[in-house]
Amino acid sequence: MISEQVLPGGAVLLLAPVRGLTSEVARTLTALAEYRPDAVGLGLSAEEMHGLIDYFVAADAEPIVPLSPTETSEVRGLSRFGEVRVPNPAFVEVLRWGRERSVPVEPLDPSDEHTASLFAEHIGYVELVRRTVRERRLSRRPPAPSSADEFALSWDREVAAGRGSLEFASARDRHLARAVARIRTGRARTAVVVDRERFDAVRALLVDGVPTEMGEE
Repeated sequence: MISEQVLPGGAVLLLAPVRGLTSEVARTLTALAEYRPDAVGLGLSAEEMHGLIDYFVAADAEPIVPLSPTETSEVRGLSRFGEVRVPNPAFVEVLRWGRERSVPVEPLDPSDEHTASLFAEHIGYVELVRRTVRERRLSRRPPAPSSADEFALSWDREVAAGRGSLEFASARDRHLARAVARIRTGRARTAVVVDRERFDAVRALLVDGVPTEMGEE
């Protein structure tokens, strides 16, 4: 996990655990306990957050989670560095942590419908085909770096290498940064938890501000 207190006075703690790796949970929760945020924002949509709460945080038993071939390959590659759980255990446990301490936890990503619109806007047919080819190539030959951190970065670089994919990711991160500004209002300390591969882009947006672009919500 990588973390940094950003903005004047460390007003935001940005945490970026490796998605799926169980050992990242304890590090994430320890960082939250030490920082004592007034609110936590998660890098997922409202629909995704409600699904995690309903089926994992509040449920008596966790359901079986079906995986695509690409997701299966990602889990297998990451498992060289420790136990892997799906869905992302760091997000599930942060939600549970917030509920137990009455700390509000809020989604920061666009809604599923908005995300679908962004995907269609930035990823055309050619890029979609190339993205599918890259995912299939990864399924056959996952990256084999020396650390879980580099695995997460290598995986994302391969899947999101195309211009359209990069523009889609950037639009989603800009939405997240604007959402952080909203939930920070009236609060002294806010924690933000995102997947490891989003850390650099989100940090830059929080520090430098979100550029104003025509047509963006």
